[in-house]
Amino acid sequence: MPILIAGTIDFDPTRAEAAIRDGEPYIEASRREKGCIAYNWALDPLVPGRVHVYEEWEDEPALAGHFRDQSYVSMRDHLGQYGLIKSSVRKYRCDAVASVYDSKGVPRPDFQAEGE
Repeated sequence: MPILIAGTIDFDPTRAEAAIRDGEPYIEASRREKGCIAYNWALDPLVPGRVHVYEEWEDEPALAGHFRDQSYVSMRDHLGQYGLIKSSVRKYRCDAVASVYDSKGVPRPDFQAEGE
């Protein structure tokens, strides 16, 4: 079952961009880990110092592996050097996954199979 990690981390606004830029080696290493589907950290264009975190992992064992990986440990230690103010990052276990748009290009809020 896929696992999503999503949230925000607030840094000293003068240091947030450097936190991501200097963390590039850890981000790249995480992206290469077994079971990593997506791994992205991005600056919020409207809230100075805010970074949005988005990760997608194949399953719980993949996420557990990430938490044991040196890239995770290094990134966690790295972030503390950039004026970390607060964070709110959560994990979500997904029981259903579907395209937002059906075969006719219409957005659907439900999880029915395409063609239904």
